[in-house]
Amino acid sequence: MRSNLNHRRHNPAVGLVGSFLALLACSTLANPLGQLVATSTPTPSATPVPSATPLPTPTPEPLECDDPLGCVEVGPGERINLGAMLALSGRASLLGEDSLGAIQVALAERPEILGHGIDIVTADTKCSADGGELAAQQILQEPSLVAIVGTSCSSEAFAAMPAISEAGLLMCSPSNTNPGLTSPEIWLPGYFRVSHNDLMQGRLAAEFLSREFGVRRAATITDNSPFSNGLVEAFEEAFEQLGGDVIANGFIGVGNTDYRVLLGTLAAQGVDAIYFPIFEPEGDYIIAQAAAFEELNETVLMSADGLLADTFPENSGPNVVGVFVTGPYVSGPAYEAFLDLWKLHIGGVPPSGFHAHAFDCTNLILNAIEQVAVASSDGSLSIGRQALRDAFHSVVDFPGVTGLLTCGPEGDCASFEALAVFQITQRELNGNWPPPMFWQLPPR
Repeated sequence: MRSNLNHRRHNPAVGLVGSFLALLACSTLANPLGQLVATSTPTPSATPVPSATPLPTPTPEPLECDDPLGCVEVGPGERINLGAMLALSGRASLLGEDSLGAIQVALAERPEILGHGIDIVTADTKCSADGGELAAQQILQEPSLVAIVGTSCSSEAFAAMPAISEAGLLMCSPSNTNPGLTSPEIWLPGYFRVSHNDLMQGRLAAEFLSREFGVRRAATITDNSPFSNGLVEAFEEAFEQLGGDVIANGFIGVGNTDYRVLLGTLAAQGVDAIYFPIFEPEGDYIIAQAAAFEELNETVLMSADGLLADTFPENSGPNVVGVFVTGPYVSGPAYEAFLDLWKLHIGGVPPSGFHAHAFDCTNLILNAIEQVAVASSDGSLSIGRQALRDAFHSVVDFPGVTGLLTCGPEGDCASFEALAVFQITQRELNGNWPPPMFWQLPPR
């Protein structure tokens, strides 16, 4: 993925794009310190006088930080550093690239905050707990970091957040969905997300299978990651409330390639549906190998947003036609405007499902900086870390691309209506992406 962000001049969008972006920017704080200008009035004289010695330029008084978590000081002419902790390699790399592209789009449209340019400091989280912990250690070596967009995967966030919270930083995730991250017992200060909570995504899958197919006997497969386990737990609870029975639970190891024994066991039990919220390439192998079992021909295969990636149909092969996946669903004029900006600054179409969420995270952070930064007469900024967190907690009905966002006390900011079921068809197998929305929960 290429970006000409550092060399591109700001090109204001017109029409709908321009009016939408205007809604995103909060009012900028006025400079509280006036520019001091030394002037002198010459005394009339009939005789020449020596030239006056120029007055020294007043030195701005340093800004005092009274924020309990400390402040990030940005000097005159210095750039603001924004972190991006994302899965940029490994099995979920498209998810990370999807979010990084959206951050680049947001910064291309808002290249300066209070007269300061913005740089992205990236750290690869690799969609694993170890990767998240290491990325946190790496990115925290940058003392001028203001805030972070990340992480991609829930496992990374569980491992990274203790250090990030302890350092006083704010992190906004576009795609973490595990319910525990925002539960009162586990949530850590400084963590926010605009992605949905999997309590809703698991229920969506259960309601779809129950209502649309009359499924009563289901099996689940998990890879034991927080993402996968959280979704399976939410699905099982909702499915049983709807009168269904989960008769088998399968567990796979990340990196394995042969799942025929597991699939054969499930086929022998006569399940109506298999729910497997996992990632590539494991999901690709499961779908391809399920074709070998005649007993599974009428079984509904269903996954989640971990497989909502443009490489998924091609990598899974012909048996992917008819597979269902749940994931984020964003539509409307604001989203169409964002896609136009993606084409302008990145090119093509986003490769995964959480780009709009990353765009919203970035704009929330930029707005918070504008809201709380204190400017000196020389152009330097002092940005309070607790003040940034407080600004996020005060967000109510922010007009994001993903909908109206309101941040709760444990960091959930999402509009939970932005979810849907998608069906993979021959169209997607032929290279067309993304799939159209297939089903949503009826309004309550």
